[in-house]
Amino acid sequence: MTPTIALDGMGKAHGHLRLPHSRDDSAWGHVMIPICVIGNGDGPTVLLTGGNHGDEYEGPIALHDLAYSLEASDVAGRVIILPQMNTPAFLAASRTSPIDQGNMNRAFPGNARGTVTQKIAAYLNDELLPRVDAVLDFHSGGKTLDFLPFAASHVLSDAAQDQACAQAARAFGAPYTVKMLEIDDTGMFDGAVERAGKTFVTTELGGAGMARAETVAIAKRGVRNFLVHLGVVQGKVEEAPSSLLDMPDADCFTFAEMNGLYEPVVDLGARLRAGDLVARIWPVEATGKPPLGLLAKRDGLLVARHAPGLIKSGDCAAVVAVEMGAA
Repeated sequence: MTPTIALDGMGKAHGHLRLPHSRDDSAWGHVMIPICVIGNGDGPTVLLTGGNHGDEYEGPIALHDLAYSLEASDVAGRVIILPQMNTPAFLAASRTSPIDQGNMNRAFPGNARGTVTQKIAAYLNDELLPRVDAVLDFHSGGKTLDFLPFAASHVLSDAAQDQACAQAARAFGAPYTVKMLEIDDTGMFDGAVERAGKTFVTTELGGAGMARAETVAIAKRGVRNFLVHLGVVQGKVEEAPSSLLDMPDADCFTFAEMNGLYEPVVDLGARLRAGDLVARIWPVEATGKPPLGLLAKRDGLLVARHAPGLIKSGDCAAVVAVEMGAA
C-alpha cells in the first residue's frame, strides 16, 4: 500500500492510500482509501479512525468534518485522519468487506501479501502504529446493534497505560464512559494498538445502521476534546456530564438461542436486575408457539440491544453494564 502524501510532512495534505489489487479482488481494481495528514511543529502524533466497520457512521462524519475544518496552524504535532479505514466495506454499507468478506476488526496484525482487508490491517499495524502516540477508533452499533453513546477504554495490565487510556476516554466527554474488560481481542485493532503501548480509546455511539444528530454532535465534540486532552490542539476540554460504567465479565452479554422475531421488552437505559426479562424471540415458522425469553444475567443498565426485527441464534441481543457513579 502506497500513500499519495507524506505521512511525516508539515502542513495539511489530503490524499489516498492506494492498495493494488491481487488475484482475489481483481474485479475491483485499485482500492483508494482517503487520508488526511496535518502536521505542525513538535507534539504527539494521533491517529483518528472511523469506518473500521463499514455500516457505522458517526465516526466517518466527524472525521470528514475534522479533515475539512482543522488547519495546520491549530495543531502542535501531527494528526492522521482515516475517516473510513475499511473503504470497501464503507462504500458497500456493510460491516465486512464485499471483496474478501474480511472483518477489519478481526484482521490484525494483517498480512501485506494477503487479502484486501489483511493488507489494510498490515499497513495500519506496520506503518502507522509505530508513528503514533495515541489512537481514537470510532465505532457505533452498525446495522445489528443500538447503543447508549459511550467512550471506552480497556482494563490493561500496565498501570500507567491503563490510566492514560481511562483519562483520555473520560476527556472525550460522551454521556457514558466505560471501563471494559476485553474478553477476546484476537485480531482486533484495539489489541494491536494496546500491545504497542499506545493510548487507545474507542466508542459506541448509537447504531441501527444510521447516524443521529445527537450522536454526531457527541462524536464531533469528542474528537476535539481528545486532541485537546493530548495537547495536539490548544484550548480547553469541553466538559460534559458522563456516567461511569463497568463491563467486568461475560455476564454483561445476553445472546440469542434461536432464530426468530425479536421483541424488545425494555428500552435502552432501563435499569435491570439479574433474571429480568429483556427481550422475547418469537418463532416465525408457525403461529401458536410460545416465545423464548431472554434474561439479564446481572444487575445493571441496558446499554445495548439488538436493532433489526429479526434475530439469529448467536446474535448479541442485549448488553448490561454496571453503574459506577459519575465519571
